[in-house]
Amino acid sequence: MKQTNLLKVSVFLIFLGRAWQHLFWDAPYRTFFWDESLLKPIVENWFGMNWTDYVTSPRTDTIIQTLIQCNGFLYLLAAICTLLVTKFNKKLFKIPVFVGGISLVILSVLLAKEKFYHIAQFFEHSIQFGLPFVYLYTFSENYEKPKLYRILKMLIAVTFFSHGLYAFGAYPVPGKFVDMVINIFGCSESFAVSFLYVAGILDFILAVLLFIPKVDKYALIYAVVWGLLTAFARLVANFYWEFPLQSLHQNLYQVIYRLPHGLTPLIVLVGVNLFWRRKSFGYRRKLVETR
Repeated sequence: MKQTNLLKVSVFLIFLGRAWQHLFWDAPYRTFFWDESLLKPIVENWFGMNWTDYVTSPRTDTIIQTLIQCNGFLYLLAAICTLLVTKFNKKLFKIPVFVGGISLVILSVLLAKEKFYHIAQFFEHSIQFGLPFVYLYTFSENYEKPKLYRILKMLIAVTFFSHGLYAFGAYPVPGKFVDMVINIFGCSESFAVSFLYVAGILDFILAVLLFIPKVDKYALIYAVVWGLLTAFARLVANFYWEFPLQSLHQNLYQVIYRLPHGLTPLIVLVGVNLFWRRKSFGYRRKLVETR
């Protein structure tokens, strides 16, 4: 029950954070709607509109912004339904959760497109777009806890490994990563880059240790701590006491939808421990009964 509640909370936080982002800030939908190589033939041949007029039109921007807002309300509805869905009403309430999950996949594709189709940028969000479908799986007839934990481990491994590719430098190290380390530790840029390099290596090691019995729990503990720290780093690194409310409004939503990066390994850690305790207890009881 504990791990199921943690899973519910995690999915709720993902939808809530993305709803906050879409309703009050921005999302990378313009990277698609302003893609000249992709949409120019459609805009000019189908709609008879000059491409320059299309991208500079206030009406186009209004339509895009309306789409972003609509997705924000979709995420908000999905967040509410995540809390309300049960095995008795799942036919109705699972629909917004499922559609919200599809929207998260599309959002991850757009984020990757914005980064010149970096494959790691897409898979870095595996936990975020994967958890809604995992949560719905817990309501299915063929639900099995061991299978649930295997799926969650794969999502954790892919997310951390992909994140590590950026920290390690396999892709250009994001400036915001470096800035966060500098702002938090008050260190030099060279130290920040070295710190991220080591963090990237640890992410790679984590992705392997997760699937090795007896040491996987230590990897999960590290993932819980590091996942939560990297989530809160968005707020700590960009918080200004002169503008506390504005700082919270600008950065807290990023913390909210990243908290599941730490909560998901916690789900596995708690769940696997409970599973093996019950199995061990059942085995001991069976031995007693046969004596």
